[in-house]
Amino acid sequence: MSDSFNMSMRKFLKQVGVTSQQEIESIVRNTDIAGQDKLHVRVELTAEGTDLKHVVTGDIDLTDAPE
Repeated sequence: MSDSFNMSMRKFLKQVGVTSQQEIESIVRNTDIAGQDKLHVRVELTAEGTDLKHVVTGDIDLTDAPE
């Protein structure tokens, strides 16, 4: 793969990572999730004009989450 393709993909993935973290932090701060040990999360990646559908699920530990 070309360098420009790799750079473009990394830039997109960095944006996804940074903005996703910001949104998760915001929901943890601004939602009453007291008593929950974990936040179940799901990300779905699609690409227009293709049949790409990649799903990632996981749990985020909330034991030390800010209140």
